[in-house]
Amino acid sequence: MRAPVIGAPLFIVSNPKLVIAQCKAGVIGSFPALNARPQEKLDEWIIEIKEALAAHDAAHPERPSAPYAVNQIVHRSNDRLMKDMESCVRHKVPIVICSLGAREDVYQAIHSYGGLVLHDVINNFFAKKAIEKGADGLILVAAGAGGHAGVLSPFALVQEVREWFKGPIALSGAIATGGAVLAAEAMGADFGYIGSPFVATDEANASEAYKDAIVKYGADDIVYTNLFTGVHGNYLKPSIVAAGLDPDNLPESDPSKMNFGSGGNTEAKAWKDIWGCGQGIGAIKKRGPAADYIDQLVRDYEAAKRRVCG
Repeated sequence: MRAPVIGAPLFIVSNPKLVIAQCKAGVIGSFPALNARPQEKLDEWIIEIKEALAAHDAAHPERPSAPYAVNQIVHRSNDRLMKDMESCVRHKVPIVICSLGAREDVYQAIHSYGGLVLHDVINNFFAKKAIEKGADGLILVAAGAGGHAGVLSPFALVQEVREWFKGPIALSGAIATGGAVLAAEAMGADFGYIGSPFVATDEANASEAYKDAIVKYGADDIVYTNLFTGVHGNYLKPSIVAAGLDPDNLPESDPSKMNFGSGGNTEAKAWKDIWGCGQGIGAIKKRGPAADYIDQLVRDYEAAKRRVCG
């Protein structure tokens, strides 16, 4: 890896083209299994990624690709989880990112072929549950992260988890620059977990308006609400306004009616109409290929190390 970075799985947005570009550029790329629709397409996506990365590695032995990851929503509303897990086991997906539920049987299936499990959590309580059930590492989703996010400061969250956990930690929450990645390491994390900046890349499966919005808006344009899926998350305010809703007066959703299978609980669907986004987008000034963004990220990361060491 050229930098300690994991490209976060973005619902609807992440696809094989983006994952391949991320991995070729030297960071871990990932996508939600639910993005491959119908379910049978998941095998096709994984094969496409594996073949493209193998070809790249054969042509560039001096600069091999980073591994890829598949995200599994473990919540009970995901009625295709078991079929998706069969695909992951069949293709020996190297890293599986689990969200919204810690299940020993899922972890064991991934471990059966030597795969690694990273589980995303929003607080210390859920972090301990994930590790107790067998997760290999944690993704700490702190305040400011795009999509489903917690409310804890990254300083507090990393500090509390590091008191008892020595394994791999990725930190999510407004990370968009190389300096922020280095800051995550300084706090005790091993990886920066970056999502929203990749929405603005050429390879992302996002509308032109969504990509433009990532470049145009900043942290003040983010709204934190549980209306759209039953779980609190960060969304771009202009997309909420465009859906005919008042971002300053959104009702609370019933958490017992979490809905991930269809993508939302309202007529305006997350993530198709209501755009998930983190507070770090102020650093994104232009659109372009994912490789260009990663190149800049690596340059910023190296410059931040020199600045701090100097």
